[in-house]
Amino acid sequence: MKMKSFGYRAALFAVLACSQGMAAAAAIGPATRALPSDWYPESLAAGPDGSLYIGSWRQGAVARLRPQAEQPEILVTPGSNGLANGQGVLVDAKRKLLWVCSGTIGFTTVPMTPSALKSYDLASGAPRGSYPMPDKGYCNDLAQDSHGNLYVTDSLNPRVLRLAPDDKALHIWKQDPAFNAGKEGYNLNGIAIDRDQHVYVSLVTAAAQLLRIDVQANGDAAAVTQIDMPRMLKNADAIRMGEPDRQGRARLVIFESNAFGHDGPYGGQISVASLDGNRAATLQTIVSGLNDPSSGVIVGRRVYYIESKYSLLFKSKDDAHIPRGVPFDVQSAELPE
Repeated sequence: MKMKSFGYRAALFAVLACSQGMAAAAAIGPATRALPSDWYPESLAAGPDGSLYIGSWRQGAVARLRPQAEQPEILVTPGSNGLANGQGVLVDAKRKLLWVCSGTIGFTTVPMTPSALKSYDLASGAPRGSYPMPDKGYCNDLAQDSHGNLYVTDSLNPRVLRLAPDDKALHIWKQDPAFNAGKEGYNLNGIAIDRDQHVYVSLVTAAAQLLRIDVQANGDAAAVTQIDMPRMLKNADAIRMGEPDRQGRARLVIFESNAFGHDGPYGGQISVASLDGNRAATLQTIVSGLNDPSSGVIVGRRVYYIESKYSLLFKSKDDAHIPRGVPFDVQSAELPE
């Protein structure tokens, strides 16, 4: 159902503008926002002014939704800077950059290019940089710590890469057998950072766990620990760090895209896990019945999310059979206290 446009103010709060999805916003706009048709979004991020940035997996572009604007604007034009499958999106407010992972799976309206981490001017969308994935890796998602270091998951190699503010190329930060590919042939998916002390990652395959990488005082990666969930996750796509729960436990918002769930196109859901040591003490589903909810962003007490609808692409034998005029939007839900 399409909601009428209305404005409201979200509570101001001070947080780091990074890929975990926390953003201080004076106004975010309507709870449901329309995207361009045939957008097939994969990820989104929020800027400090409340603007939402949504990448397109099919168009190789990024749309911006300003807080009180009626319509989205195309900030990064299709194929700009070699962007192909738009994957993870991150707002780097300090450097006034927009970072986007570019993938190589296909189904795009723009030419395929080798997977890379791309950067663009946050205001104008002009290209600023491109950092190829080494060893034919796949740039899936990214997170940023308080020092400005970027951490990137690789879906084709068992590793997390890092790009420091002055680096000219991505380098391996952590490689581990725990990141090995699942039966579908892919490795890591989502990533989130907890107070520069822990990096959490998810596997592309359906699994009953997440993984935590402890961070040493000098910034190097330490051991990898399995974080057990009370049930099988339906493909933990993006993961975002939320505010601690009432008991002070770390919380993760998990976007279960159901990519390999095999239980219909509306088997996706969004869940919130409260962590207690090496396990989830609770795992609460807050939205269900979704069509590939691959990512979202936390703004105040709400989570804004997308439905990617990838099945419409994957079941088409060629581009001519991909349906046209498919509607997409950004929706939201209140987070539990």
